[in-house]
Amino acid sequence: MEITIDQAVEMIQQSNAITFLTGAGVSTPSGVPDYRSLQGVYHGLEAPEYLLSSECLLREPEKFYQFVKHLYHEEARPNIIHQKMAQLEKSKKTWIVSQNIDGLHEIAGSQQLVNFHGSLYDCYCQKCQQAVDWHDYLMNDRHKNCGGQIRPNIVLYGEGFEEGVIQQAIAAVKAAELIVIVGTSFQVHPFCDLIYEKRSDAKVLVINQTPIQLAGTYNFVQANGVAVFEQI
Repeated sequence: MEITIDQAVEMIQQSNAITFLTGAGVSTPSGVPDYRSLQGVYHGLEAPEYLLSSECLLREPEKFYQFVKHLYHEEARPNIIHQKMAQLEKSKKTWIVSQNIDGLHEIAGSQQLVNFHGSLYDCYCQKCQQAVDWHDYLMNDRHKNCGGQIRPNIVLYGEGFEEGVIQQAIAAVKAAELIVIVGTSFQVHPFCDLIYEKRSDAKVLVINQTPIQLAGTYNFVQANGVAVFEQI
């Protein structure tokens, strides 16, 4: 059912236990391009899924490195969506499960957060397993201590998910009386499958610029998330 922005705001304000499922559309107002739009980082590139795959990392590490560096946006700052979600933690039982790897939810101050696909700002050496500062990674993908290849701790195409991350995300969904899906086409597995873990009495609110395919009843606001969260 399509509802108004005011009705969406009211649903969020009246709920005491909310879990947000967030995608790239949450960060585009901060200047972080989404992956699949015509303006996104994939536009004009051949086989972008390969460039961000475990196979590319292994076979053509330099090509992988040059692509991944373009995903970093040091100048980006949390927008009103990130900020309001973080503020809601102070008055409600709030969780965020995010597909985004840009670190903006952390910068905004969110504590109850599951980075489902990892974070670009969590880097480590594959040879010695030592944590490496992401600034150092952007300078060189070889670890100065052992010469091993550094990588960001993100889930690449062709890699599996850590069971602990999946279980934490499921627990966050089960805890909610309101699930709010924001800024995502909700087509990437297993992220989109999390909705099947919700309580039978939990309501679902979708805030997105385009409709999504979702089993069951849900409320839909066709809007940029900024238009909703600036009123909360």
